[in-house]
Amino acid sequence: MRVFDEKICENGRLTCYICDESPEMSSYVRDAMLVLPGGGYAMCSDREAEPVVKKYLAAGMNVFCLRYSCGPLAGGFKPLVEASFAMKYIRERKKEFNINRVFAVGFSAGGHLCGSLGTFWDEPWLLEKLGPDFPRGINRPDGTVLSYAVLSAVEGSHRPSFLNIIGKDDPDEEDFRRYSVELHVSEKTAPAFIWATSDDGLVPVINSVRFAEKLSAIGARFELHIWPHGPHGLSIAEEETSVNIPDMINEAAAEWIPMSIRWMRGLK
Repeated sequence: MRVFDEKICENGRLTCYICDESPEMSSYVRDAMLVLPGGGYAMCSDREAEPVVKKYLAAGMNVFCLRYSCGPLAGGFKPLVEASFAMKYIRERKKEFNINRVFAVGFSAGGHLCGSLGTFWDEPWLLEKLGPDFPRGINRPDGTVLSYAVLSAVEGSHRPSFLNIIGKDDPDEEDFRRYSVELHVSEKTAPAFIWATSDDGLVPVINSVRFAEKLSAIGARFELHIWPHGPHGLSIAEEETSVNIPDMINEAAAEWIPMSIRWMRGLK
């Protein structure tokens, strides 16, 4: 396996995990996964980075983990620009990396970034930031996996996440609505696998429910799972990411990983 870093835009850093190819399995073409850790757009969580990478590597995917701009550097939604360039980097090397489809998975605020990538990918304001030479549509994932995601800035929101990407001292409601993903769902939105817990005390489950409702209303492809119990930030819901908190180990919620893999394999 090759593991190496690439600089994406000014501040984004993409760590690439590329499986070695064998002549014995030369006909096998892999899918790719872009991992977007959470952290309220204030930081990128290690708990939602390499532990997640290893799960998708084990499923036979090539995996890419983006450390995007956070805090004061995130203003003007720079993480979405960086995620778009990460998708471009991956897709332009599909032959080199022996990959076909490219998916994205995000957690909490990283889930907002992931949902934004699948929804805002061709918005005029984003295309302007990407520049005239950016290939149209290359940044749209083939599907997104949204993990206890911050999606709505207007209902049940985690507003500190939005304050970081808006980058204004005194944002108005229109600023919040602009980045509220569920308000912009359309037939162009990428298929989504959505999971959360009903008693998440930090990012209310209504974020996932409203997004699923909007997808359902237009007949878009999605799968939604809500487990009855689990604190915010479960990550892979196993001991490795539990930070010695018993509730962070959740055998039921840990099923989101094989379930998301089955869902991706089932997409045409």
